[in-house]
Amino acid sequence: MSTISTQLRNFKEPSKEQLLHLFFSIPEVSTTSPLNDGDKYTAPEAERMDINAVLSFGEDGVEDSYAGKLHLIQPYLAFSSLDRKSVRFTLPLSTVRRVERLNARAGVYALSLSTWHGMKIIIQLTSLRPTADAFCTLLREALKAELQRGQMKAVKGFVKTCYSEALVSTTSSVADNEREDGSLIAEAKEGSPSSEVDFHGGLGLRFRFPGDPKKLREASKIKLWTTYLRTHGRNLTLLRYPQCTRLVQVGLPNRLRGEIWETLSGSLYLRYTYPGLYDQLVEDIKGKQSTSFEDIEKDLHRSLPEYAGYQSEEGISALRRVLQAYSLKNPEVGYCQAMNILAAAILIYMSEEQAFWLLEVLCDRLLPGYYSPTMHGTLLDQRVFESLVVRCLPMIHDHFSAVDVQLSVASLPWFLSLYINSMPMVFAFRIVDCFFCMGPKVLFQVGLAILKINGEKLLQIQDDGGFLNLMREYFASLGESAHPDSPDPRARAITRFQELLLVSFREFAVITDETILSERRKYRNEIVNSIEMFTRRAAVRNLKTLARFTKEQAGLIYDALYKAMCVEPPPPAVAPLPSLLVSTDSMQERPETRIELKTFRVFLSEILTWARDEKLVLNGFQQRIDREVAEHEFIDRLFYFWDTACKGSLSLQDLVSGLDGVMFNDLMDNIEWFFNLHDKNKDGYLTKDEVLTLSESFLFIFRHEIGDAYLGAVSRFMTNAFEYGDTLLPQETNSETGKTEPQQIGHNQPYLNLATFRMVVLADEVLESFFETDLSASFKLESVPDLELPTSGGGFLEDLWSNIATEDNKKIFHKLSDELGKTIGKHQVIYRPTIGRYTKLEEPKAREPLVSPSRKSTVVSNGSDTLATSQSSSSTLTINALAAQDNGPGSALSSTFSPLPHVKAVKAAFMERTPFAIDDAGDDDDDSDLDLVHGEDDDQVMDEVDAFLEAHDSGLTDADKEVAKDLLNAKPV
Repeated sequence: MSTISTQLRNFKEPSKEQLLHLFFSIPEVSTTSPLNDGDKYTAPEAERMDINAVLSFGEDGVEDSYAGKLHLIQPYLAFSSLDRKSVRFTLPLSTVRRVERLNARAGVYALSLSTWHGMKIIIQLTSLRPTADAFCTLLREALKAELQRGQMKAVKGFVKTCYSEALVSTTSSVADNEREDGSLIAEAKEGSPSSEVDFHGGLGLRFRFPGDPKKLREASKIKLWTTYLRTHGRNLTLLRYPQCTRLVQVGLPNRLRGEIWETLSGSLYLRYTYPGLYDQLVEDIKGKQSTSFEDIEKDLHRSLPEYAGYQSEEGISALRRVLQAYSLKNPEVGYCQAMNILAAAILIYMSEEQAFWLLEVLCDRLLPGYYSPTMHGTLLDQRVFESLVVRCLPMIHDHFSAVDVQLSVASLPWFLSLYINSMPMVFAFRIVDCFFCMGPKVLFQVGLAILKINGEKLLQIQDDGGFLNLMREYFASLGESAHPDSPDPRARAITRFQELLLVSFREFAVITDETILSERRKYRNEIVNSIEMFTRRAAVRNLKTLARFTKEQAGLIYDALYKAMCVEPPPPAVAPLPSLLVSTDSMQERPETRIELKTFRVFLSEILTWARDEKLVLNGFQQRIDREVAEHEFIDRLFYFWDTACKGSLSLQDLVSGLDGVMFNDLMDNIEWFFNLHDKNKDGYLTKDEVLTLSESFLFIFRHEIGDAYLGAVSRFMTNAFEYGDTLLPQETNSETGKTEPQQIGHNQPYLNLATFRMVVLADEVLESFFETDLSASFKLESVPDLELPTSGGGFLEDLWSNIATEDNKKIFHKLSDELGKTIGKHQVIYRPTIGRYTKLEEPKAREPLVSPSRKSTVVSNGSDTLATSQSSSSTLTINALAAQDNGPGSALSSTFSPLPHVKAVKAAFMERTPFAIDDAGDDDDDSDLDLVHGEDDDQVMDEVDAFLEAHDSGLTDADKEVAKDLLNAKPV
C-alpha cells in the first residue's frame, strides 16, 4: 500500500498579504468556524485597508511618537513603525472601548483610541483627507460588526484565563500560593485564597519547572515583566517595543512563559476566536481509532521521559489528548515524528487548550512542512542551512565535504525539535523564547553560531560519530564558564550559553527573514524533485506484486498516475467506517491513495492511445497539437472491471494488476479479456444488448482511423455475430410457414458465448490483427515529462509573466487564433489515428462465409513495441504538421530526479535524549553563593538586558514630534 500526495506541486509562495499576517501574528480567518455543529460563524467578507499614520501612546511620563503604517485587517487593527522595530502591535477590535475624533490643529486628522486595559493611543492620519475618511468609515463598520458578534462581551471572561491579569493586579494574592520557580504550593497558606484559579497553566505548576529558580533569577524577571506589562499592555493588547525583545532574549520567567509564547506566536487569537473547540474535539475523540492514534501511543512514553510530569498518568494523558485532538482536526497531517517532543515541552508551561492552539500555529504557519508525511519543510531548511554554512563558514563546509561528514546528521534534530531534544531544557527553552519572538531565522542563527564556536574542533573530526560526540559534549557544557581562565570575574561569569546567544544575534544578524525566504525559493524545486523520486521508489517497493512488470515499468505507471492526480486531484480520503467485529490481533488497514473515475480517465489517456483525442490544429498563425481526455462508456466499464474490490476507486496496485491483464496477452488472451470486459454478469455469455455495446466499443476505439477498413470490420462483426449467434439457438418450426427458424429470445438473455465470439473475431483479418498486436500495443508506458513546478516569485517581471501565461489565457489565445483562422479559411483540424495500421483509404471488403473463412495476407504492421519507452507530448505543443503525422507526438526532455539527500539523517533525528543535571528543579531552601557573582539585584539583570539594546529612530522630525505632543492634550470633538 502507498500514499501518494501532490501537495508539494500545489505549493505557492506566500503572498504579501500572508507575509503581513505572519509578521503581525494574525491567524488566517476562515469563512466558517471549525466547530462541527450547526452554529457556524460566518466571517464577514470585510475590506482591508492600510494608511500612513503617526501614533502616540499616552503612557505615564512617555511622549514618544512613531511614524508608520496602520493596517485594518478585520477583525484586527495592527501597526508597525517605519523601521519595523521601534514599536508594533496587534489589537483585536473587540478590545477597543472608545474611539474619538480629536479637535486638533487645522489640517491634522487625529483619533483617540482607548483599549480594554486602559491604554490611550493617539492616531494621527497623515494621508489625504478622502483616504482618512474612508479609513474611519471602514473602522466604524468593523467595530459595529464586532459588537454585533458579541466578541466585546467575551473579552472580560477571556482575559481572566491569562496569568498576566493576576500578576499586574494590586489586589491579587497569587504570589502567596506559588514557590519561587512559579509552581503552585500543594497546600495553600492559612488565610490565602484557594489554589483553584481561572488562569491557565501547565504541568510545571504541579511537577515544578526545569532548572534552579535562583540560577534562573526568576524573581527579578517577574518584577521586570510586571512593570512592562502594567505599562505597555498585556495578552490581547500587548505593545511590542525593543525592550520586549530584550526581555525575551534574557529569558522568560517560568510562570509567564506560556502566555508570552501564545501572545507572540498569535495562537492567543485563535484561542480567543474559537472558545470551546478544543473541549469539543476531546469529546469527539472518545471511541475513535486511527493509525495516527496508534503512532501517538507508541511515542507517548518517549516524550521527555526525564521530566517528572511524564512519569505520571496525568502528564501522559494530557499529552495524548493534545496530540489526538490535533490529528483529528488536521487529518491530512495527522501525527508526525517530533510532534510529541514539541507538545510535551510546551505542556510544561501551558494548559492543554493553549498547547493545542500553539501546536496548530507551529505546524501550519511558523514551520510549514516540518511535521508532514514528507517532511519537505525540514528537508528544505536543511538545504538552506547548508547553503548558509557554505556562505558564512566555508572552511567547515570544505572539511565536511572532504571527510564525507553529513551536516544534517546533527542539524536535522536541532531544527525538528527546536533544540529541545539536544540541549538541556533550561537552555533550549531560552532559544524557543527567541524563536517565538523573532521568527524561524533564530534556528539558523543559533545553528551557525554552534558551528562557529566549535570551529577548531570541527576541523579535526573525521566521521559522523565524532561530529555527534562533539556536539553532545558541547551541549552538556553550556552552563559552564566560557572563559574559566580569565582573571576578570565578569568574564568568568559569562556562560557558554550566553556566548552562544551573543554570537547568534550579533555575528549572524545578517541572516534575516528575507534571506531565509530567498534561499527557500532557490532550493525548493530541488527538494521537491528529490522527495518525489523517493516517494516513487517507495510506492513501487510497497506494491504487493509487480506481476510481469519490471520496477522501471512500474515506475512509469506511477509517473502516469502522479501526473493524472496533478491534473485531476482525487477527493480527500474518507476514513473507513468502524467495524462491529474487530479482532485485536488484526492490523488496521493502512491508508492508501485511491483514484476515482475522473482521475482514472486522465491516467488512461497518458498510457492508452485511444483513451485520448490528439488533433493537429492548423489556423494560419500556429501549428499545435491539442490533447483532450476521451470520455466513453467503454472507459468507465474498464474502470469498474479493474475495481475487483468493489470500492468505487482504484489504487496503484489495482492499476498495475489491471494493466498486467492486458499488456502481455497473446491473441486468444486478448479476445477473452475483451469478452469478459463486456460480460456484465460474468455468466460466460453476452446478451444481444451486450453485443451491441461491444460493437460500440469497437467504434470508439477505431473512431479516428483513416479509411473505412475498421468501420467495415465492425459492420461485418455485427452481421456475423448475429448470424452465427442465431444458428446456435434452439430451432423451432414456424406453424404458419412451416420453416425452421431460431427460437426468439429477449435482449437480456444469454446469446453469444466465448467460443462463438472468438470465431467471429477470427473470421475478420482486421479484428484478428487488432487483438493479436494492436490492442496490447496501444498501451504505451512512456516517460512522463517533468511537471512544471509553481514558479518562485523572483521579481516583478516574473510575477507579471506568471499571471499572464496561465492555462486559461493560453486557451483563450488558441480559441481566438482558431476563430481568425476560420475567418480567413485556413483553419484545419487533423485527428491522429489511435492504431495507425492503415495509412490510406480502403473500401470495406466483402464478407466471407463464417463456416470456411479464408485467411488473407497479413497487412503490414506499423505498430510499435508494447513497452517501448519514449517521450510523450505536452498537452499543447507547436510542431511541424508533417512531423506530427509521421513521428507522433513531439518529444520533451524529461529531467531525472535528484536523489533525496537527507533520508538517512531522518533515522538519527530522534536519538535518545541525554538527561542533563541542570534541568533538575532546584530546592527553595538551597542557599548558594550565586549571589556573589549574579546577585538578585534587578539593576544587574537590566544590565544584561541592555546588552542587547540598539538605538532606534522614531522616523519623525522635530516639527512632527511637536504636533504629536500637542495631540496628547487635545480634547475630543
